[in-house]
Order: sequence, then structure tokens, then C-alpha cells
Amino acid sequence: MRVFTGSLATETNTFAPMPTGLASFKDRGYFPAGRHPKDLNLFAGPLYALREAAPQRGWTLIEGMVASAQPSGTVTREAYEQLRDELLADLRAALPVDMVLLGLHGAMVADGYEDCEGDLLARVRQIVGPGVVVGAELDPHMHLSPRMVEQADVLVSMKEYPHTDVLERARELVNLCEAAAAGRVRPVAALVDCRMVVPIHTTREPARSFIDRVQSLEGRDGVLTVSIGQGFAHGNVPDMGSKVLVYTDGNRQQAETLALRLATEMIAMRERLAVRYPGIDAALDEAVAADPGPVVLADRADNPGSGAPGDSTFVLRRMIERGLTNGAIGPVWDPIAVRIAFEAGEGAKLALRIGGKIGPLSGQPLDLDCTVKSLRADMVMTGLAGAPTDMGDCALVEADGIEIVLVSIRNQALGTDVFTQLGCDLAARRFIVVKSAQHFHASFSKIASQVIYVGAPGAATPHTPTLPYTRIRRPRWPLDDVSTPELLPLARPL
Repeated sequence: MRVFTGSLATETNTFAPMPTGLASFKDRGYFPAGRHPKDLNLFAGPLYALREAAPQRGWTLIEGMVASAQPSGTVTREAYEQLRDELLADLRAALPVDMVLLGLHGAMVADGYEDCEGDLLARVRQIVGPGVVVGAELDPHMHLSPRMVEQADVLVSMKEYPHTDVLERARELVNLCEAAAAGRVRPVAALVDCRMVVPIHTTREPARSFIDRVQSLEGRDGVLTVSIGQGFAHGNVPDMGSKVLVYTDGNRQQAETLALRLATEMIAMRERLAVRYPGIDAALDEAVAADPGPVVLADRADNPGSGAPGDSTFVLRRMIERGLTNGAIGPVWDPIAVRIAFEAGEGAKLALRIGGKIGPLSGQPLDLDCTVKSLRADMVMTGLAGAPTDMGDCALVEADGIEIVLVSIRNQALGTDVFTQLGCDLAARRFIVVKSAQHFHASFSKIASQVIYVGAPGAATPHTPTLPYTRIRRPRWPLDDVSTPELLPLARPL
């Protein structure tokens, strides 16, 4: 069997101030056909799983382009069309193939393309025809349009948040697509819109039990796989929102009934799934009153993983104004400050203007008297599922009793080593502020006495009703009251 794989992925915050161009993909990870490194990449799960499976099963594996960008603003038309066309050219050169397995996100929006994944999958289907199995692994923060489902045979999303199951879901995708190609199963899909957008933190209840129950249904009584789409609130597109996608073996009625049931359960638990976001001062008050040990405060609104710049100063400013010391914050994206710190050298004392450089939602820059504690060139952070994540040149500086991790490549806090590689002793810190929404939890929860999610201002604000939507389908909770899900029609029978 001949199998083609490749990847094109990013999560688009259509409200974010910075466009996503070709340079953004090259910063995060762009690999022409056949040149992807041996390490697992977040959106190259299918490629990695196929590298495991192909030699064992006697398949011929053809690797196409792999490209992903750190979430940011709308992708430029040039970047999307150039990368899309490169991936499609790789596919044409690989023909004939029996399977096409892609690593996608599900919430990529480009200038002129509100549903990039739907567009890409439709073009893949046009090239390979109806007889070739097409599958993709998706991020649960996807919009999951009917067009995506119509053009693919199998879509499988990660279930964990943080996304620690990248490889497990990729292996599931490979096995299901192989079974479909061999005729052992006939995947039939049902897609249901929950008519809301809600986070599903699998690190706590009720999400943990819900996802466990979903997984217990798979592989039994004709249920092939279930994907729970949390949605991505910062996408101003018609398909934004939480969805349930169920595949059964040839039984559409069964798929529709189960998808509607699970969506109804999600609607019923939406208030408990929602995350509490106290304001900055209230969050700092909680941290001060917390039990001994490091308190981790997540600055979700400035999460680069949701398209924010990662350079806001709101939380740091209040910590300094309140005289809170023995703290650490990072990673703060400030290539200019990093460059100055490298020029000054370790041990130097100098005035630095930090953060607040991208726009009003980054706050005002902070002018601080800093000591350069540590410098690290081309630093690599441990990312999700152990994937390496480039941070570029990085500096640890201290000001007013707070250690600040400055980075030159924009990324959220994933592994604790984004601090510890620079000599920051997290166990000895009282307050640890991370630029992240939830992916930090897999690593930082191991050292935290308490985790607090902060409702600060920012380009990735968690306060969904404040976003200036113009394109989403309504009603949609929490903007509107919703009590029932909607079964979405699929134009192409699977």
C-alpha cells in the first residue's frame, strides 16, 4: 500500500493584531517534502505514526511538506496558497496512493478562506478521487466545518487538554484508515453543533469523566471513533463553536443518535466546564493567601498559543506595584530586550524596556532596572508530548525581586524547562506567572501548590461576549441562551 502524509497547520485568532505570513511558518517549523526531522512535531502526528507503522506493514510511505505556525492573526493569502499548493504538488508527485493522512489544526483562517482545512481537503479529494481513503488528525480547538467532514473519510481529534495524546490519536487515525482502505469497516459520520463554545480542561472534573466516558464507547458496538470539538472562540467565522463528531461502522442513525446525546450532555455541563477567571488583583490576592509552595498563575489572555503576542505587561506591572517579590514570569516575547541583554552579558546591570510593544492589548512597556542573570542561545523547550519547541535566544533578567524569562521566538509556556534551563529555581519561587491558557498544566502542575487562571486584558481574552463577532452563527452560548444541539447536514455520504 502507498501512503502519503503531510501537514499544514495553525490556529488563527482573527482578532489578533499580527498577520501570519510565510516567516511565521518558517519560525515555527517548515520542512519541505522528505525533510522532516526524526522528532515528533505537534501537527505531524500522522507522519510520526506512519513512520512507525509503514516498515512493519510493508507500506511505501511518501512524506510531503510539513508546515505549522505559532497561532496569530489571519494567515496571508500568499502564505496559505503557497504552502497549500506545495503540499498538493507533493501529493500529485506521489500518485498513485491508497491513503492520504494529514496533520491539520481545524481553525486555520486565511485572507479569502474562512475554512482553510475544508478547502485543502476538498482539493485533496479532487486529486485522489473517491476511492482513496483520506484522513486527518485535528486539534480539539477546531471549527470542524461540514465541508471538512464531507471531504474526508475519517477525522480524529486529540481529546486531552493539554494535548498530550498527539501520538495516540495519530496511531488511532492510521489504524482506522487502514481498516477503511481494506474494507473491514465503513466509516459513517454524524456532526452535531452544540451551539456554544466552551473549554474542556481534562485536568479537572467534569471534563475528565466525560472524556473518559467518550473513550469507553470507542471500538465497541460499531462505534469507531468520537471527536469532541471544543471550538476556538477567537475565530470570527461561521463554523466557530463546539461540535461532536461520531463515526460508526455503516450505521448513520446510530452515529446521529450518539452525537446528539453527547452534545446534549455537553450543553448541560457547560457552566461547570467554564473556567473561573478572577481579575488581576483578585488573582494576586488568592495567590498571596494560598498555601505555601509555588502558585502558578496562567495569563490566558496573553497566551501565544491562542494568537496573543506574549508581551503584555498587565500582570507584571501589578506585581511590581504591589511589591510582590520572589516571583517569576515568562516567556515574555521581546527579541529587542533579548538582544540588549546578550550585548550586555551575564551579570550586567542595566535599564531595560520590557514588553508592551505590539499594541494596546499588550499594555504599556515597563522600564525596569534589571540584572542579567542568565543567557542561552538557541534554547529548546520541551513541548507537548515531548516535542521540542524552539525558543530562540533567551535571557533571564531580574527586576524588583521578579525573574523574567525573555524569548526571541514567540511561544507559550509548555515545559518548566523554559525557566529552569536559564537557572530559575521554580521550586523556590512563590509566584510563577505563565503565558499560557492550559497547555502549561501538564508540566507546571507537578510543582504547583495551586493553579489560578487570571482574567487579565489581552488579545486572547477569555471573556467571549466582549469579542466583536460579525461572522459567527447565532445563537451561541455564552453570547446567547442555548438548550438544544443541532444535527448538521452532510452533503456527501461517507
